[in-house]
Amino acid sequence: MERDTGLEMSNPRIVWLDRVSSLMDNRFRIPFTNIRFGLDFLIGLAPGIGDIFSLAISGALVLGMVRYGAGGRVLLLMLGNILLDTIVGSVPVLGDIFDLTYRSNRRNFELFRAHHNEGKNKGSGCGMLLAVLFVLILLLGLAVWSFLRVATWVLS
Repeated sequence: MERDTGLEMSNPRIVWLDRVSSLMDNRFRIPFTNIRFGLDFLIGLAPGIGDIFSLAISGALVLGMVRYGAGGRVLLLMLGNILLDTIVGSVPVLGDIFDLTYRSNRRNFELFRAHHNEGKNKGSGCGMLLAVLFVLILLLGLAVWSFLRVATWVLS
């Protein structure tokens, strides 16, 4: 059943953003509970590399949302959600519990939806996309560097 998000849901790219963010954060349910989780939680169970992969998917979602009109303020909030999810999510056990409840991709889609519904959806320029891509590459590089440092420390 398709839920009404107020967005132009006939656009397959926006539908894709909605579905992927849902798949990443709340697609599955623990039987006999109301606890929902997604691939972000499952991927995050793989120490280090899972967090890097999850960051890459979250970054692709944010790039898509920027492409379809997320503005600067919303973009900063989205990047903050991803940063918080990446940092806290990388802590063993605590990070896994956090990933189960925080749902940064759904939060980002809801920010995008609210921004669009307020009529602030102006489309995005090349400069904004490049800035977002730069920040995401920087975050990804930092995550890889941190993973390598921890792996080197553990193995030595």
